[in-house]
Parts: sequence; C-alpha cells; structure tokens
Amino acid sequence: MKVCILSDSHDHIPLLDAAVETAVEQGAEAVLHCGDVVAPSTLHCLQKYGLPIHVIHGNNTGDLYTLGRLASREENHIHYHGMDAGLELAGRRIFLVHYPHYGSAMAATGNWDMVCCGHSHKLKIETVKNLNGGTTHLVNPGTIGGVGKAPATFVMADLEEMTFDTHEISKQIEREAGY
Repeated sequence: MKVCILSDSHDHIPLLDAAVETAVEQGAEAVLHCGDVVAPSTLHCLQKYGLPIHVIHGNNTGDLYTLGRLASREENHIHYHGMDAGLELAGRRIFLVHYPHYGSAMAATGNWDMVCCGHSHKLKIETVKNLNGGTTHLVNPGTIGGVGKAPATFVMADLEEMTFDTHEISKQIEREAGY
C-alpha cells in the first residue's frame, strides 16, 4: 500500500490538490495530513479522489468545530483524529503528530513502524533507534503549502517496502490559480 504523507497546507488549496493528484497517479491509497490544514474547507478539494484522508490538527487549527462536522458526514472520506492519531494501515502501525519533538519521542518508543510529523516546514526522513532494539521511520514531509521560502513538498511511502520518495510541487501552480 502506498500513502501520501503531507503537512502544513495552510489553506494553499492548489498545492494540496496538485500533491494528492500526483500521489493518486503514483498509486496512493490514503492521505496522511500531519496538521495545519487551517480552514476545514481546504480539504474539500480532496473529496474527488475518494481516498481515506487521515488528518490531525496542528498549532494553526482554524475551525475545529467545522472540521469535526466535516469529518462526521457519512458521504466523505475525511477522518479527523484530533491532536494525534494512531493508525494501522497495511499491517503497519503509524502515528501522526504535528510537532517533530513529539514525533521523535514516539518513534523512540518502538511502538510504531512509522511516525509522521510536520510543523518545521522542513522535509526530513530518518531512521530512529527505538527502545525495543529496532528502528522506526520518522517522516516529516515539510510543507505542502510552501510556506514562506520553503518548497512545497510531500512524501510518498510504500508501506510494504517501507521506502520513501520525496516530491516537490511547483509554486507556479498557485500563481496560475490566482493565489
């Protein structure tokens, strides 16, 4: 199973949409959003893909009430987990949290195969030694919103192989869309 891992969209709808479109073309079966969506309406652009979208909030939470209402609709694919999430996909234990320092701590426990975080707007993939004597993958996909001078990035993960490919979306997409 392949999943699209992204974070920190900060209402940059054209970039978020382009990332998930690219991920779907590459076989993504789910989206993991590690926080800072901001306006819940930002996620509407993802409904057309029909993929499960697992999302947590970060420090730029926007309207959590509306996000909860959006996720509670039967017809959608959005799963809002609150401040963090423990998931099992394709037999892999995955933890989502916004802050990298919490991500590092969770990876060190050995309870997870992969921990995904965001917040720093810096793409980083590392292997962390854990307390069980093994390793855990710690993935920060950067900012799909291309916040500030950061590039707009996301990660495609193959959960069977536990391999990770990084991608950058051109910010020109946003300028062409009039943002």
